[in-house]
Amino acid sequence: MSEDNPHSSNGSSQKTWLEKIGQIFAGEPKNKEDLQEIFGVATERSVIDNETKLMIDGVLDISEMRVRDIMIPRSQMVTINLSQSVDEFLPIIIKSAHSRFPVVSEDKDHVEGFLLAKDLLPYGFKQESDDVAIANLLRPAVIVPESKRVDAMLNEFKAKHSHMAVVVDEFGGVSGLVTIEDILELIVGDIEDEHDVEDPDPDDIRKVGDRLFSVAALTTIEEFNTYFSESFLDDDADTIGGMVVHSFGYLPERGEITEILGYQFKVTNADSRRILQLQVTAPKTSQGCAEEN
Repeated sequence: MSEDNPHSSNGSSQKTWLEKIGQIFAGEPKNKEDLQEIFGVATERSVIDNETKLMIDGVLDISEMRVRDIMIPRSQMVTINLSQSVDEFLPIIIKSAHSRFPVVSEDKDHVEGFLLAKDLLPYGFKQESDDVAIANLLRPAVIVPESKRVDAMLNEFKAKHSHMAVVVDEFGGVSGLVTIEDILELIVGDIEDEHDVEDPDPDDIRKVGDRLFSVAALTTIEEFNTYFSESFLDDDADTIGGMVVHSFGYLPERGEITEILGYQFKVTNADSRRILQLQVTAPKTSQGCAEEN
């Protein structure tokens, strides 16, 4: 009978998929794991592609995250002082290549507003720059608590048409910054712009949240060990990317995760030949988690 109906097997698979979809409308799935299983089946059946599944996973992840988990820490904030002259703050803007800057009056706990680099363009064609007053160019600063949910933060960015917010702790002190790009990258992966280099510097380790780090795959194991005060062996690979590939046993795709000696390594950027960028979650006992505070 199956030979007379070549579509019978496919129909059975399709029925299984439809039954799982029907569960959603019947009050199921019961939890996040059930949802991920359904989308996993959808990917296996080619109903959705792997990139779509990874974005869905990202959306599910941010529903459980807080701003403190993804913020740029206070120590890495690039700020401009309200009293600085053009000659003093322009090199900061050029070197960082950022588009938005917190402007402070006394220290990083006193953010007066944001300066957008594009607001300086009208003054770029003038011979005199003495009339540029930062106070006249400030945009209002959005202030949010560390405990704010990331999905709610994304909605606030959309509602207020803003791209950056100052993150404060329970005592009102500034603990960092969060940008809309930080949130979008959790969903779609690293977003490169014209200032990003194709191959990150080998020693590129950037703290992006509590126990969360962005690490270039070309970072040497020696550099990683120095930063985190660890003792990963370099017998099988010279770089962190190579160590991660060896752990998987194959070239992983974006979104795949492995754990090595208590460290969680998630591939955030990769091509068909190599891993490019990793998101590393360090254990609480890691020395790197205590740095730069």
